[in-house]
Amino acid sequence: MTSTVVKFMIDGKEYLAKSGMYIIDVARESGLFIPTLCNMVGVKPKGACRICTVSVNGRYMTACTTPISEGMDVKTNTPDLIDLRKAILDIMFVEGNHFCPVCEKSGKCDLQALAYRYQIMVPRFPYQFPKRTIDAQNPLIVKDHNRCILCKRCIRTIKDEQGRSFFAFHKRGHKIEISIDHNMSDLMTDEIAHRAVDICPTGALLKKENGYQTPINDRKYERTAIGSDIEQIHQ
Repeated sequence: MTSTVVKFMIDGKEYLAKSGMYIIDVARESGLFIPTLCNMVGVKPKGACRICTVSVNGRYMTACTTPISEGMDVKTNTPDLIDLRKAILDIMFVEGNHFCPVCEKSGKCDLQALAYRYQIMVPRFPYQFPKRTIDAQNPLIVKDHNRCILCKRCIRTIKDEQGRSFFAFHKRGHKIEISIDHNMSDLMTDEIAHRAVDICPTGALLKKENGYQTPINDRKYERTAIGSDIEQIHQ
């Protein structure tokens, strides 16, 4: 069965792509950066962070969960969308306890990098200073709930060969947090722990006895700004 090729617009420019592809994937392949904190290539999207919100025919929709269709008109970078993304970033900072200068993930944190990109200086909302714990029970990983943004990356990707996730949501409402399944904790290997830490977009998951390995000025976003790898595709 052949895929239908559809014609649509992104930011006033015409594009062709296979019907059913998600907007964020089409944009990425076309060298257009749409920010995201929860989406990953090859993983079923969940629309958890909302940072990738775009305007589709005048309506706000998440680019990671919205497939393209014939005649669609997508806008990705209007003043209203930029302000919306800034507001979402503001909320993520004030509802957690993010201390970037002392965080091991500083310089390679997606949340911090997006704050720089959108020039987040002083959040518009009051800080909540929630009481959150640091969980070091697992022999390989430290979970710092102060830095978790509930993006679900670890839940959706860190699984065993049977497809069972090592991570899950625990509690409800404003108390919800990520936990490691106690029955699977003993099955976690060093390789899986490293993968979990790498997949986390903040410093919420850290590998024990393995901190501050990359020197200042050599860290990921100290060399290149977030999104620059995508924006250079067709330059």
